[in-house]
Amino acid sequence: MKLEEIDNIELSYLALEDYEELKELMISSYSSMPDSYWEKSHIETLTKRFKEGQVVIKINGQLAGCALSIIVDYESFTDSHSYREITDNYTFDSHLNDGDVLYGIDVFIKPSFRGLRLGRRLYDYRKELCEKLNLRGIAFGGRIPNYHKYATTLSPKEYIEQVKRKEIKDPVLNFQISNDFHPVKILKGYLAGDSDSNEFAVLMEWDNIYYTKPSKKAANAKKVVRLGLIQWQMRPYKALEDLLEQVEYFVDAVSGYRSDFALFPEFFNAPLMAENNHLSEPDAIRELAKHTDSIVQKFSELSISYNINIISGSMPEIIEGNLYNVGYLCKRDGSIEHFEKLHVTPDEAKVWGMQGGTKLHAFDTDCGKIGILICYDVEFPELSRLLADEGMDILFVPFLTDTQNGYSRVRNCAQARAIENECYVAIAGSVGNLPKVHNMDIQFAQSMVFTPCDFSFPANGIKAEATPNTEMILIADVDIDLLRELNQFGSVRNLKDRRTDLFELKKRS
Repeated sequence: MKLEEIDNIELSYLALEDYEELKELMISSYSSMPDSYWEKSHIETLTKRFKEGQVVIKINGQLAGCALSIIVDYESFTDSHSYREITDNYTFDSHLNDGDVLYGIDVFIKPSFRGLRLGRRLYDYRKELCEKLNLRGIAFGGRIPNYHKYATTLSPKEYIEQVKRKEIKDPVLNFQISNDFHPVKILKGYLAGDSDSNEFAVLMEWDNIYYTKPSKKAANAKKVVRLGLIQWQMRPYKALEDLLEQVEYFVDAVSGYRSDFALFPEFFNAPLMAENNHLSEPDAIRELAKHTDSIVQKFSELSISYNINIISGSMPEIIEGNLYNVGYLCKRDGSIEHFEKLHVTPDEAKVWGMQGGTKLHAFDTDCGKIGILICYDVEFPELSRLLADEGMDILFVPFLTDTQNGYSRVRNCAQARAIENECYVAIAGSVGNLPKVHNMDIQFAQSMVFTPCDFSFPANGIKAEATPNTEMILIADVDIDLLRELNQFGSVRNLKDRRTDLFELKKRS
């Protein structure tokens, strides 16, 4: 049929009164297997048990295509199952309303209607149904009807590889791959009587990136996460209590906008070193480290009382006699997590005698997995890639830079991390100056939130940006679902397309 001859295309549920036309459609679609059609009793069972899974396309009132599906508990089947097994001997007793995978029983298009991309419509419907029902994904055994032409020279695996490389044309497999289904394994003896495929099939799967595993807890992982970045003004404080008063002011401000996270800069508590400016730099920062426990305790109290996850920036801490640059993630459920700066700058090592930490891992939060890298660490791409491998969605970078060129290193590297790891990156720094604190004289900062660069994100990869060198807060919403879409359907897919056959990145145990 030609496009200009089409007056109406309708997708609707399969009805039992369509059966005779459906039978004719099945026979014409499977000309090499003339006896392969479903009996009326089969169709009646399917439509009664799972109406939404059985759909047809009608063109000008004429049946043109059909898709049949059931829901199964996928774990109860081996990945070497047959068509008879998955349908429970064609009774469809394997269908479970509380199953976790939509299993494709059949898709067929009438030959006279092929070329109109009707199959894509049916597959798109299945994907939407899978998302609507919150199922883990779609699976089916895909026929390879041209395989019999190559069976004497190619194994099924070799055949599939050549199809993927476009060296062999297989209309079914090519179509399924182009619709984002990926081959998992070869199924031997899948469909009895399928001589065209030598009774082989390819187990094809599609993953629902929006799937949320059912939980008995009265909470769901948030899809849109609100970030609150504090661009901190360095100013003198007479005592710790004065600094903590300013901390609470900012926590109050960002939580007032219902932010999920508050991010403070690196060494935001440096003004307290002024009282020890008469000491050497190494001694002064070790005196500052004595305040760390009290500050962390206050942050934890604020995270609970203001219902917000707080990333404390960073502070000096002495562990077993060694000086480290550390920070704390104070969650709103009362738990506290610790992170360390792994790469200290030459200045930190030379002036303060600071050591690099050893711990790197992503953190679970009520808003998904996050990573935290302190300043200089974001300039080492291996670290954020390791966090991405752990499932990180948002990378937080508290930083402290004195000059614009130092800031540019952090800023440009942070934006690169967002692109290459398909994640959001939030950076927050301090502004102003501390004339009475050695080695902390001036600061330059512009806090920002970066995104990947693709159609669902800002073209320049910048979600939000603060005014440079001005004390303020920056509030930005980031959509986690957009990252899932990017990972599967992006113009480029940095995480998926890595050549892991050529290189490998892993942490030492």
